[in-house]
Amino acid sequence: MSSATTASAATPQTAASQDPLVVFTPSGKRGRFPVGTPVLTAARQLGVDLDSVCGGRGICSKCQITPSYGEFSKFGVTSEPEALSDWNSVEQRYKDKRGLIDGRRLGCQATVQGDLVIDVPPESQVHKQVVRKAATARAIIMDPATRLYFVEVEEPDMHEPTGDLERLARALRDQWQIADIRADLSVLTKLQPVLRKGNWQVTVALYRDHHEGHARLLDIWPGLYEGGLYGLAIDLGSTTIAAHLCDLVTGQVLCSSGVMNPQIRFGEDLMSRVSYAMMNPGGDKDMTRAVRTALNGLTQSLSTEAGIDPATIFEAVIVCNPVMHHLLLGIDPVELGQAPFALATSSSLSLRATDLEFTTLNDRAQVYLLPCIAGHVGADAAAVALSEEPGKSQDLVLVVDVGTNAEILLGNTTRVLACSSPTGPAFEGAQISAGQRAAPGAIERIEIDPATKEPRFRIIGTELWSDEPGFAEAAAASGITGICGSGIIEAVAEMRMAGLLDDSGLIGSADQTGTPRCIAEGRTHAYVIHDATAEGGPLISVTQGDIRAIQLAKSALYAGARLLMDEMGVDKVDRVVLAGAFGAHISPKHAMVLGMIPDVPLDRVFSAGNAAGTGARIALCNIGSRAEIEATVGKITKIETAIEPKFQEHFVAANAIPHKTDPFPELSKVVSLPSPSFNTRGEGGGGDDGGRRRRRRA
Repeated sequence: MSSATTASAATPQTAASQDPLVVFTPSGKRGRFPVGTPVLTAARQLGVDLDSVCGGRGICSKCQITPSYGEFSKFGVTSEPEALSDWNSVEQRYKDKRGLIDGRRLGCQATVQGDLVIDVPPESQVHKQVVRKAATARAIIMDPATRLYFVEVEEPDMHEPTGDLERLARALRDQWQIADIRADLSVLTKLQPVLRKGNWQVTVALYRDHHEGHARLLDIWPGLYEGGLYGLAIDLGSTTIAAHLCDLVTGQVLCSSGVMNPQIRFGEDLMSRVSYAMMNPGGDKDMTRAVRTALNGLTQSLSTEAGIDPATIFEAVIVCNPVMHHLLLGIDPVELGQAPFALATSSSLSLRATDLEFTTLNDRAQVYLLPCIAGHVGADAAAVALSEEPGKSQDLVLVVDVGTNAEILLGNTTRVLACSSPTGPAFEGAQISAGQRAAPGAIERIEIDPATKEPRFRIIGTELWSDEPGFAEAAAASGITGICGSGIIEAVAEMRMAGLLDDSGLIGSADQTGTPRCIAEGRTHAYVIHDATAEGGPLISVTQGDIRAIQLAKSALYAGARLLMDEMGVDKVDRVVLAGAFGAHISPKHAMVLGMIPDVPLDRVFSAGNAAGTGARIALCNIGSRAEIEATVGKITKIETAIEPKFQEHFVAANAIPHKTDPFPELSKVVSLPSPSFNTRGEGGGGDDGGRRRRRRA
């Protein structure tokens, strides 16, 4: 699925300018189509990843789509309900027989009537996303907030008139030293029949919040209950939602899964979602509804995969950035879009799952949200701090959690600093001409021979490289469909090492680089990685626009790190920890060549996997860690990149690859970077003269 969101896809037919504009998310592909064109037809002509196996007869339901209504400034589209044809009898028949989620339409039945934004949900995509946020192995001392207790309760006595709940409370006090319990009406109605069925021996599930003195009775079973007690650790990201289903007795991760955040159809980055809420009355509620629906669906999927009853999930811990935090809670994020970036609350929250319409778990399940650090530094950064503990490090460690919004921590036992840097979605494969989410068929690794300038690559779905025997057969199932975030990062770094790219980020021509793979694109050039156009397949290349998108993202990341280093009064760090899906799939060398991170010895760059998810698991499995992170957050110094004057200075200097002024002595020990200078003003230049002219223009 392509994610070329910054430029329109080629219109598939010669269309009058008045034909409606149709935009598909999350791919961003768009085109103009005559009124009456079925959505499925438009999707196929644009190459949108929309499934269908019944030939458009409304039988298979694979082509379900969700229309999005409102003003979408990023697309230049106002999408009205009248822009899609009316609900028809085929859709009604399918809904009556098999069910259809409210708001969904069948792409083969719904037709284009006006300018329209259409979301393709994950289950309707042929190439399902690979959410690479698996659980990281971690030893955690088990002390969960929710526990099971087996008790023997005294039978009622006419001469001692006390209620069953009071005698259960007394049994818990005498046998488990639990002083006080509270019970909702829903569980109180079960109490008497369960006590009698168990012959006054029962198992109870109790939730004890670390702030409250009493325990909350969540459920009760006759006799000794051995049916399992589970919880969810959820990393609610801007682009993906990852969740781990955990056994609250043993701490074992039963399974992990993830989905794309459906809010992406309202905007790929956080500020575009804030803008959507500002420009569309009720837009914040639409985004809240979308993310809550996704959480319920993800929970149901995890339960099915693990083979458990969702009613045995009693707790969830959620970490997220401030904008996602507010949208999850149903709070308009408008204040986060303007200085002073005020949060509605920065404290941790303990809520009932039903308060968040989180219904695919136990009716009395509890949800804990970690505290936010600042208006742009959220609970996900707090979770990273809990997982990686920079405040306990003897050496100076830089922790970078890269996503659509990078969370950066710098610290040691003396002091911990934090900031958030707006990297945008390029690292996720968005805003890239042949970009796509991490799914089978996406190029994820690449090497370029510096002598021949020829590439070899690997796609998700096979361990074989493209120049190895059997690759074509292994790739046949998925095809070679695009390039994901890890692939584009490695491609740009490899182009720089192979001399196809100068330090300013310019791609050379075929004459300048000595390879016909550098093709002209208007006044700029692109490097071709894979060309299957002769067989009707895609042309996968790295364009000058792709380079610029990566430069903007990596410059924001590096500038954020430099701001923290300035505040700490240092020019180098001792250790770098790469967290998140990015950290697990990008080599330190490629990150350093790009200048994404400060220069350190490559053996001092480590991957922490999904540190935010690990922090959520720690908070789920150990109640003491909640009090610990709440205290830690209060000691972290927050740096606001949006108002720091030096951020722009660092950002501009970091546009060069790896950097305009900062030396990279450790990198130079392992990589010798060529020094081409490509002239964009004419043929065959690229020597010193071109470099001087460019500097004068700058």
